[in-house]
Amino acid sequence: MATLDVTAHREQMLSLASKLPAVPRQDLYHFLDVAHKLAQELPYEVSDTLDAFNQVGNEDGYLLLRGLPVEADEELPPTPTSTPAPVGRPRLNMEAFLAVFGRRLGLHTGYAELRSGTVYHDVYPSPGAHHLSSETSETLLEFHTEMAYHMLQPNYVMLACSRADHDRRARTLVGSIRKAVRLLDDGTAATLYENKQPCEVDVAFRGGVEDPGAIARVKPLYGPQDDPLLGYDRELLKPEPGPADEAVAKLSQALDDVTEGVFLTPGDLLIIDNFRTTHARTPFTPRWDGRDRWLHRVYIRTNSHGQLPTGGERAGDVITFTPRR
Repeated sequence: MATLDVTAHREQMLSLASKLPAVPRQDLYHFLDVAHKLAQELPYEVSDTLDAFNQVGNEDGYLLLRGLPVEADEELPPTPTSTPAPVGRPRLNMEAFLAVFGRRLGLHTGYAELRSGTVYHDVYPSPGAHHLSSETSETLLEFHTEMAYHMLQPNYVMLACSRADHDRRARTLVGSIRKAVRLLDDGTAATLYENKQPCEVDVAFRGGVEDPGAIARVKPLYGPQDDPLLGYDRELLKPEPGPADEAVAKLSQALDDVTEGVFLTPGDLLIIDNFRTTHARTPFTPRWDGRDRWLHRVYIRTNSHGQLPTGGERAGDVITFTPRR
């Protein structure tokens, strides 16, 4: 199941959200601790679906929860134009659901070099945004596994929608390796598997250096051979010329061939399996009227794939960058 309509649970969802602290960022650790307790009170249909996705994933590589109660558009603040969000901004419904559903899955994590080390990110169009940034709008945000170059990349990327774009054009694209790997011949898969390739990193992780080059090395395919994990970034992965370059090109085509598009509407919450997918976003045209597309994003780490190495991590922790080598 890739989509679960939770409209029938609207009142219970609102009740859970109302039990969270009114100002999340004043004490985020406490906010997320309360969310963890509330995650045990989710309707069984919702909790069972989240647990199953967390344990085994699915073929599509994402889970879409649809029909969550979101504020009426006129009740929402204007779409942000700067980051990070003010510490005193009151709780929004979709931020509340990111807290509760995220704590059912694992631990919310901030990355010190990204968005001033904040855990909650507003995702909105910004004029002149770097082409690698989620703040782009009128160009394609290319396919990427989120922070594939980071030793402690998130297990899940969660996106919640408070506002869609005016023209209903922006789609989140998801390509699942569980589907794409079937399109690869054995030789291509063998070349990709456990074969580290040079990879550049996003601007936030470059330490102020304009072009540090490929400072990380990423395996395009790794893990169980019958159910491989994916490390992919169309802009940043720089495979060695020859067989590796050719294999990555075939992988890119296979991912394109299995891509699904998800149009996020207000009240949608999308959970992307960041170890088995790559995702992108199609272009859209902002109007700069305070009502442009507005998503909320959090990153979740779990025990899977070694992403909680110390055992003492807490939801709300902010970690520093270590590139994959």
